[in-house]
Amino acid sequence: MRQAVAPRTRTLLLLLLAVTGALLAGAVPVSAHAALIGSDPQQGAVVDEAPSQVSLTFSEQVAMSDGAVRVLDPKGKQVDTGKTSDLGSNRYAVKLHAGLPDGTFTVTYQVVSADSHPVSGAFTFSVGAPSKTSVATSDQTAGGGVVGGLYGFARYVSYTGFILFIGGAAFVLACWQRGAGVRPVQRLVVSGWLALTGATLAMLLLRGSYTGSGKVGDIFDLNLLSQALQTKTGAALVARLLLLAAGALFIAVLFGAFEKREDEKEKQDLTFGLAIGGVVVAAGLAATWAMAEHASTGIQAGLAMPVDVLHLLAVAAWLGGLSVLLLALYRAPSIESFAIRRFSRVAFGSVAVLAATGLYQSWRQVGSWSALTGTSYGQLLLVKIGLVAVLVGIAWISRRWTAQLAQAPAREDAEDAEAVHDTEDAADTADAADAESEERAAEKEPVAAQVGGVGDSKRAAQLARQRAAVATARQKRVRDADPHRYGLRRSVLAEAGVAVVLLAVTTVLTSTEPGRTVEEAKAATAAATSPQTGAVSLEMPFDTGGQDGKGVARLEIDPARVGGNDMHVYAERPNGRAFDIPEVKVAFTLKSKDIGPLPVVPDRIATGHWTASGVQIPMAGNWNIAVTVRTSDIDQVTVDKNAQIG
Repeated sequence: MRQAVAPRTRTLLLLLLAVTGALLAGAVPVSAHAALIGSDPQQGAVVDEAPSQVSLTFSEQVAMSDGAVRVLDPKGKQVDTGKTSDLGSNRYAVKLHAGLPDGTFTVTYQVVSADSHPVSGAFTFSVGAPSKTSVATSDQTAGGGVVGGLYGFARYVSYTGFILFIGGAAFVLACWQRGAGVRPVQRLVVSGWLALTGATLAMLLLRGSYTGSGKVGDIFDLNLLSQALQTKTGAALVARLLLLAAGALFIAVLFGAFEKREDEKEKQDLTFGLAIGGVVVAAGLAATWAMAEHASTGIQAGLAMPVDVLHLLAVAAWLGGLSVLLLALYRAPSIESFAIRRFSRVAFGSVAVLAATGLYQSWRQVGSWSALTGTSYGQLLLVKIGLVAVLVGIAWISRRWTAQLAQAPAREDAEDAEAVHDTEDAADTADAADAESEERAAEKEPVAAQVGGVGDSKRAAQLARQRAAVATARQKRVRDADPHRYGLRRSVLAEAGVAVVLLAVTTVLTSTEPGRTVEEAKAATAAATSPQTGAVSLEMPFDTGGQDGKGVARLEIDPARVGGNDMHVYAERPNGRAFDIPEVKVAFTLKSKDIGPLPVVPDRIATGHWTASGVQIPMAGNWNIAVTVRTSDIDQVTVDKNAQIG
C-alpha cells in the first residue's frame, strides 16, 4: 500500500510546486501601492512660462529622498536642483533652475510607498510648445527584474519559514509533546527557522537595490544597505532577526531540555514558560510584517496592525500544525489519536480567527463590490477565499477521519493520555509470524556468526540493524493497514497541497495594490484629467511679503466647461486653517486666442471662503487662472496656474 501511495504523493507535490512557481512568476514585477494622482504642471500640459518647481501628488504618503524626482530638458539635461520638499497632503516638489528653454520636459520619479513597495514612473509637460526630446525612460518597473524576482521569492520563503517554525513548535507544545523527541519533527521546525532567517537576511541585502536601481551588482552595496536600515522596512527586518535569535533559544529548550525532563511538575513549569516565551516571539515576528506592510497604512491602521498579527498567528497555527501532522502520519512510527483530536480543536479555532480577521482585512483593503471584481487585488482575494473554502471542506473530512480513528478499538489510546506508544491488537499476530521467520533465519546463519567467530561483533551489529529495519517495516505495514489512518493521511495531504497554493496566492496578494487604493487613484486621476465630467481644483501657494502673509489659495471650478460655472476660492494658512484675509480677485486669460483677462470678484461667505456663481467661460482651451490675494492694506500678490476648461 505504501508503494501505491508514494508515486501519487510525489506527483501531487510536483504539481503543487509547478502551480506555486506559476503564481510566483505572476508576482513579478510587483504592483505599486501608491499611485500618482496629480502633478503641477499636469501630464501633457503646455504652459506659457517655465514653472519654478514641479510638484507630484500621490494617493498615499511616500518616502522620497533627494534625487527621487528628476526633471530633464528636451536634450536630456537635468534641470532640477535635486532637493525634494514635502508640501503636505501627499504632495512633494522639486525646484527647477531659472532660464529654462521652451520645449518638452520629462519628469521621472522613483519613491517608496508607505507599505514598503517601490513606485516609479514618468510623464512630460511642455513650455511654450511641444518639441522632440532625446530622453529615453527605462521600461523596467520599480521592483521588477531579477532583483524583484529574488525579493518576491524571499518573501514567499519567509512566510513559509514563519509558518513551519511557529506552527510546528505550537503543534508540539500544545498537541503532541512527545513529538519534541521525533527527529523528522525537529528537522521540520528547525528548517522553518533557518528558512525565515535566511530569507530575512536576503531581503535586507536586496532591499536597497529592490527600491532603487534594480541592479544585481547593487545587492552588496554597503551604502544602499545603510540607507535600507534607516527605513521602516529595514527596522522591521532587523527586529525580525533579533527575535529569531530568541527563537533559536526557544527551539533549543523545546527539543533539548524539555524532552529530557521526567519530573511531571518540572515539565509543567517548563511548558508554561515555553508557552509564554513562544507567544512573545511569535507575536513579535508577526508584528514585523504588520508594522511595515499593508496594515501599517491606510484607514484604521491602529486597529489593522493587531488584527494582522492575529491573522498571521492563526495561519501559522493552522498550516504549520498541519505540516507537522502530515509529517508525523508519514514519517513518525506512531502518533497518538489524542494529539490529532487536540490539533483538530486548535485548527477549528484558527479558522474562526482567520474568518473574522480576514473579513475585516478584506473590507479595509477592498471597500466596494466594484473593487472586489474589477481590480487585480479583488480578483486574487476571491481566489484566496475559494481556496480557503476548499481547505475548510477538506479539513471537515479530516475531522471525520479523526473521529473514526479515535473510535477504532485497535487504535484506541490507553486511559493514560501521555502513553508513549499505541497498543495495537492486530500487531500481535504479525509480531509472532515475523519472530518465527527471524528464528528460522538465525538458524541458517553460519556457526561463526553464532558462536563467536572473528566477524562475530560486526555480524551481530548487522543483524541488529536488519532486525530493527524489519521491525520498523512491520510497524509501518500494520499502521498503513488501518483504513482510518490511511484516509486521514490522504485528507491531510490534500489539505497541505491546497495550503501550498494558498500561501503562494497570499504572497502575491501582499505584493498587489489594494483595490481601495486603485479605485481612489482612478477617481482622483479622473477628476484631475477629465474636466469635461468633473470640477477643476487648483492649489496656489502665495506669499504677500508682509507679516503673516504666507498661505495657500485653493480654487475650484464646477463643472469646468464652456458656459456658466460655479467657482469657490478658499484661503488657508500653511497649517491648513482658514485664513481671514480682506480681499480675493480672480481673472481668466486664454492667451492662445488673445481672450482676457476676464475678471471675477467673488463674494465672501465665510472666513477664508469666497464664491461666485455663473462664471462664464466663452470657449474651451488651456486657460490661465490668476488669483490676487491681499492680506493687508499694502501687502498683495498675484499667483496663477493653467487649467484645461471645456
